[in-house]
Amino acid sequence: MVIWDWLRQNLFNTWYNSIISVLIVALLFQLLSTFLGWLLTTQGWVAVLKNLRLLFVGRYPADQVWRIELVVAMIALLVGLSGGVWKGIVRNLATGFGLILSVLGLLAFTFPNDGLNPFITPPIFLLGSAALVALGVWGGSRLAEAARIPLLISWVLLYPIAILIIRGGVGLPIVETNLWGGLLLTMILSSSGIILSFPLGVLLALGRRSNLPIIKGFCVAYIELIRGVPLVTVLFMAQLMLPLFLPDQVRIDSVLRAMVAVTLFSAAYLAENVRGGLQSLPRGQTEAARALGLNPVQTTLLITLPQALRAVIPVLVGQFISLFKDTSLVVIVGLIDLLGIARTIYSQAEWKDFTGGVWRETLLVVALIYWIFSFTMSRTSKKIEEKMSVGYR
Repeated sequence: MVIWDWLRQNLFNTWYNSIISVLIVALLFQLLSTFLGWLLTTQGWVAVLKNLRLLFVGRYPADQVWRIELVVAMIALLVGLSGGVWKGIVRNLATGFGLILSVLGLLAFTFPNDGLNPFITPPIFLLGSAALVALGVWGGSRLAEAARIPLLISWVLLYPIAILIIRGGVGLPIVETNLWGGLLLTMILSSSGIILSFPLGVLLALGRRSNLPIIKGFCVAYIELIRGVPLVTVLFMAQLMLPLFLPDQVRIDSVLRAMVAVTLFSAAYLAENVRGGLQSLPRGQTEAARALGLNPVQTTLLITLPQALRAVIPVLVGQFISLFKDTSLVVIVGLIDLLGIARTIYSQAEWKDFTGGVWRETLLVVALIYWIFSFTMSRTSKKIEEKMSVGYR
């Protein structure tokens, strides 16, 4: 009865609203029935399933994929421990991550096993990673305060250790970056851009507000120059122009150049976001800190910068989401990221005979992957804003 009253008041309160509502419902029904009919009957999913390893890790050697599995297992354990120690939003993230791994682990039983796909076909790996998340939550909730500092140190060390494991060296065979691709390359470029651009952007923001003319002039020139050109231009400069200015015997890795380009580009935008947060603070904050005897460094690190970062959380997360999606531009300069692998899959000769090709199915999977990561960052940002009362006081 309540539902009918709501429908009558909101959708069928007048004769013309009733007609519009009926037409919209009919249109939605037609669209959904057509989409679900295609989704459940198309044969193009075979192409995606047979290329799962290519989609996730590119041409990374099959006998070395265990190294990527090791990195994922490390992340799963740290996520679980963080959820157990900090609880709240972090625990919700850990729970969601564990559920995704569990669902993928169950689905992995239906994936084709060609004997060369250890990253996807063994559901034991995915279910084991989900178990690590649960174990981490359980252990972290018992360690509590004692694990905070070691856990923070572990997160800081995770990035260089993960790159070392994936790249090789120190006893591990080297896997050249031209073999990296798919989701692996997308995650490396986006995580590198986010992790490395954050401290650089904060320093640029502080430098632009400095009273030292040289430092302020350099920061202003850098920020305005980078913000004045699109990301694809920076990528072209890094991949095509930079080698022209280097000696013939000097060769910089193409993935490293892309990482640096993405980092430098993101840092300029992040600097302006942080500067906006700093300018939003009332002058009384700084004056009160000085009255308490704090020096400029202490005032910045303990008073103004934390409040500025808190104020610009939505903008920062929006920039990180944009950066994650913008990594698809590297395909223009010859790197095969997630979107580039998708193009490779639906261009394979064996799928040319499929009616209409398999590009719809492949791009739908890629879009779903992008959406999962972007939606997770967006919802996490919203929860952090609510917890910190950003915009409410």
